Amino acid sequence: MFRLPPSRGGALAGILVLVLCGVRAASAQDARASEQAPAGERDRDATPEAGPGARAPGDAAALEVHPPELIDAAEAAYPEAARAAGEEGSVVLRLTIDAEGRVTSAEVATPAGRGFDEAAQEAALRFRFTPARRGDRSVAARILYRVDFRLPAPPVAAVADAAPPAGLAPAAVAGAAPAAGAGAAPAAGAGAARVADASGAARPALEVSVRGASEAERLRQSAQAVQVIETVEAKRQSADLGEVLSRAEGVGVRRLGGLGSDARFSLNGLTEDRIRFFLDGVPLELAGHTFGVANAPVNLIDRVEIYRGVVPLRFGADALGGAVNLVTDRDTRGSRASASYQVGSFGTYRLTLSARQTHEPSGLFARASGFLDRAENDYPIDVMKPDPESGRLSPARARRFHDGYLAAGADAEVGVVRRPWADRLLLRGFYVAHDKEVQHGELVDMRDGRVVSPPFGEVAFSRQTGGALLRYAQPFFGKVRLDALAGYSYVRTPFLNVARCTYDWSGRCVERPYRGEIEDTANDQSVQQHTVFARINAAWSPAPGHLLRFGLSPTRMTRTGRNVVVAEPEKDPLTAKRDLWSGVAGVEHEAMAFEGRLANIAFAKVYLQGVRTREILPSGLLGDVDRTIHRMGAGDSLRFRFTDALYAKASYEYATRLPTPEELFGDGVLVLWNLHLEPEVSHNVNLGVTLERAETGAGQLRFSANGFGRFTDDLITLRRYLGYSEYGNTLSARSVGVESTAGWTSPGDWLSLDGHVTWQDFRDVSTGARIQNQPYLFGGVAARAQWPEIAARRDALSLTWYSDYVHAFFVGREDRGAGDSKAEIPSQLVHTLALTYLVERGRTTVSSTVEVQNVTDEKAFSFFGIQRPGRAAYAKLALSL
Repeated sequence: MFRLPPSRGGALAGILVLVLCGVRAASAQDARASEQAPAGERDRDATPEAGPGARAPGDAAALEVHPPELIDAAEAAYPEAARAAGEEGSVVLRLTIDAEGRVTSAEVATPAGRGFDEAAQEAALRFRFTPARRGDRSVAARILYRVDFRLPAPPVAAVADAAPPAGLAPAAVAGAAPAAGAGAAPAAGAGAARVADASGAARPALEVSVRGASEAERLRQSAQAVQVIETVEAKRQSADLGEVLSRAEGVGVRRLGGLGSDARFSLNGLTEDRIRFFLDGVPLELAGHTFGVANAPVNLIDRVEIYRGVVPLRFGADALGGAVNLVTDRDTRGSRASASYQVGSFGTYRLTLSARQTHEPSGLFARASGFLDRAENDYPIDVMKPDPESGRLSPARARRFHDGYLAAGADAEVGVVRRPWADRLLLRGFYVAHDKEVQHGELVDMRDGRVVSPPFGEVAFSRQTGGALLRYAQPFFGKVRLDALAGYSYVRTPFLNVARCTYDWSGRCVERPYRGEIEDTANDQSVQQHTVFARINAAWSPAPGHLLRFGLSPTRMTRTGRNVVVAEPEKDPLTAKRDLWSGVAGVEHEAMAFEGRLANIAFAKVYLQGVRTREILPSGLLGDVDRTIHRMGAGDSLRFRFTDALYAKASYEYATRLPTPEELFGDGVLVLWNLHLEPEVSHNVNLGVTLERAETGAGQLRFSANGFGRFTDDLITLRRYLGYSEYGNTLSARSVGVESTAGWTSPGDWLSLDGHVTWQDFRDVSTGARIQNQPYLFGGVAARAQWPEIAARRDALSLTWYSDYVHAFFVGREDRGAGDSKAEIPSQLVHTLALTYLVERGRTTVSSTVEVQNVTDEKAFSFFGIQRPGRAAYAKLALSL
């Protein structure tokens, strides 16, 4: 394993501090010019029309004019093409309002184009006003009315094909400012349009600001079964992405050890490859981060989308239990840069850098990012050591000594954006490498929470990944949008297991005549995998409120390798060329009704997979294998909104997961191939209700409750035999459960409390026993206190407390053995405390955090009973400008 010198971490910290100081000294408050509506000096059209029986002009009461007041503002739709291009606009309308307060016409006085005019007109025709009055009589009137379309700040660009066209996604209407006569003034600096009444007195026109919902908000409120985690707070703290995800209901992330170790991700009971992972819609293993979702650098991720059991067509995935999409900074407007540096216990160092730049006149765009992670993971654990004199095992305390991790990566993206011929045309190249030492295998002999098995001292593996992606997105004819990408990925995975030693927990080596620490088998191998893939998505809006999506996602993979320990290549199973192709295609229809209260997404999918390789036949000869798998799937997602804050969702999918290359081809060492695996299939059901950010006099309330069911057949599991393992279709299983969250934020955002709990029952259908090694009850709470303007305006100090609980569960089968003799992972309650100071100066933010994880030094265990790190302290500095 390659290592950084110990002094390198301090040097990096010093460099970053100097950069931060320079940036802060040079930063200035950004000022954004407010959009100005045209000022009409005297608009005769605004004069209320005299009705029958109007008083004579000389009557003073007759000259007293009361303009109309907005009482019901309908939701407006942010134009899809403008939102995708990151454009904003302001439209001034001339509204004709009858004597009953209804808008009878909406003419464009000052256009903005790009669909803003039509969107503003359509919404305005549904507005209701109190009628204009001349004296005490209701009369018709015409006024100027400005509508501002604004994207959220900071803006987040849409994921490819994620957003419906105009007419599907309602935008939030931010407070309309009524006329001055009603006692309210227009927004500061807005330059309100002026209208004149009959007396010649100028009055401010009504205004409304339309803010396009952020992508996170739009996804939460869509019909999709999705949870969105925004990482704004996590970027300032030192918790890694695995910890962030584990604080979501229904999600379990259980690690073997510290940073860089294997992690088991579970969602509603289903684990491992049954959940698909993506980076900006690209399979994670093909996008560079091949070492797992839990170890991805959190500061390079803007949000995480967790799809529960029902996966949108645009991902082109054959997921069984759901999908997780990591979304990076996809904004293509302006210039941004960020950096973070973290240092902590057990030799942990983490560094991230990112920057982007757009040349608006030409549309040229460039973005780059990189990261560096290092951890020794030399934390103390409880073991059983042999006594030097008697040879008997006795309790002892030892430090892990061969569990280091080092990862580094970089990517660059260049292209053009917002051109007439391409909304986006971007080419991304990436390279990521990581090295991991292995302290022990998955099967470890434990006694009373102490490790009995001897450790490994030289086993290690690494992975290098490189590739390129080409993205293209463009709307056509105002009703069609194409989003497509194509890419190539190369992965090389070396594995080394050639030691001639047996190690003890003191790091001492006892030589032996054979090589290999894992089951006395030597390996010096490397596996190479080449993958080409594409994702093609098209969206067509045939009518307002309806959207058709079409998707096609082909993938072609070839794999080969070599184990140099095997003297004769023809006897090395790794040298066989493995050829695997797969594809997912489908169609999806989205519709909205009842003014957006009801949203429905119905879809159908086709799954294809082909395997072409050679295997040893019963005759002992090599024979060709050419096998094709074909499956169908379908589903539906429904959302009904009762109020702006309260809605319910229901969803179903008949899902399929195709076997992975590892399951089909094995690893060439201890896991044999099985080329005849059948796909896993499952009926997935979700039903839930959400109260989202309900404002009350006592503060903001939020709540959600969801029930789920996963009914799975042909589950693929690893079957262990004497000396080798093999994947097979072994059982049918069902997972049912409930998950809930609740939260409260005080007025003024001084204090916030959040909690979540999940209960799930995951059982083997044939025996009725719980699936082994799976937590069934877990949850957590979080409390944050915040003190704004501690030292200066827009500074804030926050103290955050997290508590995570996992109830005890069996490591082995529940239906075997006496209850008091079964291996059990005990209940665990782990606390984390973080203190953060945030400084904001315009677009520049600097945060510094001190965090203590496992404050009480609780003895925590992984899903195989391996002891995890105890109390650990970290410090982190983050900059964004």
